Amino acid sequence: MFTLFLIINFINIFAAVLVDWIIGDPYKFPHPVIYIGKLISYLEIKGRNLYKDEKNLKIWGGIIVLIVGMVSFFIPFILLMILRKNIILYQIVNIFLIWTTISARCLAVEAKKVYYALKKDNIIDARTKLSNIVGRDTAGLNSEEIIRAGVETVAENTSDGVIAPLIYAVFGAPFAMLYKGINTMDSMLGYMNKKYRYIGFFPAKVDDIFNFIPARITGIFMCISASIVKGSVAHAFKIMIRDRKNHKSPNCAYPEGAAAGAMNIQLGGTNKYFGELVHKPTIGDKSVELNFRHIKESIKLMYFSEINIMIFFAIICIILILTYF
Repeated sequence: MFTLFLIINFINIFAAVLVDWIIGDPYKFPHPVIYIGKLISYLEIKGRNLYKDEKNLKIWGGIIVLIVGMVSFFIPFILLMILRKNIILYQIVNIFLIWTTISARCLAVEAKKVYYALKKDNIIDARTKLSNIVGRDTAGLNSEEIIRAGVETVAENTSDGVIAPLIYAVFGAPFAMLYKGINTMDSMLGYMNKKYRYIGFFPAKVDDIFNFIPARITGIFMCISASIVKGSVAHAFKIMIRDRKNHKSPNCAYPEGAAAGAMNIQLGGTNKYFGELVHKPTIGDKSVELNFRHIKESIKLMYFSEINIMIFFAIICIILILTYF
């Protein structure tokens, strides 16, 4: 039964990816992540009203992880259990839930807005468009800093918004939704600055655990895709492995290092979050000066990394089908 479950899940994943490629995230669509975000915001405000001391805020951050994790997992789990006897409806809902966890097209669309603004030499518009996809402060960024932020965001979200959800979706939509809930918590609370250092401690640590394997798999697939941006696969691997620890996150340097190595550019450095400067080591070598075209090339790396993991899933699915039948 488990083999059949995996086969069906792989087929549903293929369908969900196709839906994402075709329609992405329609504007004004009641996306589940929106409601997860509202829950996180409510719990954050509740915690800050209840507790003022660092210790209790830290504990409350752990409670947020438990509540959001349970809600993200059990609502889709219960829904699918209710529908399990209606095979067609079950597959439709399962595909729908997996689709909502993938953000390849949405990320590509938003990153291209930054690319086109820079191409028109409209730096003010580029800053505005960039602010929609990054957590750092964008006011005052020059064109090179905007490009770097765009490339880093696409690289990091190739893991967080594409490869990781697909990996967890192998075990069912509830696991993909659980991951999405954890990752949303990290994006909202997981900043190691004065405001979020305590309430965001557990959300950030749990996200690190959930992304440990996906980030490394993402890095590998991005390195394999290096030739699509006229880069060297071997060099991409070299930079990724060399600079894998050049980030405050134990995971982000893998996709960012792979992207930097594939495009022969340098990422990392100082950023500003909520008015506070955060100093980060550099990733990659400055063999090529950053250019707005690198944003578009990072999108290519994202899509081809997704294609590579889908080919990998297809091979596993074929093996399972041959074994099962």
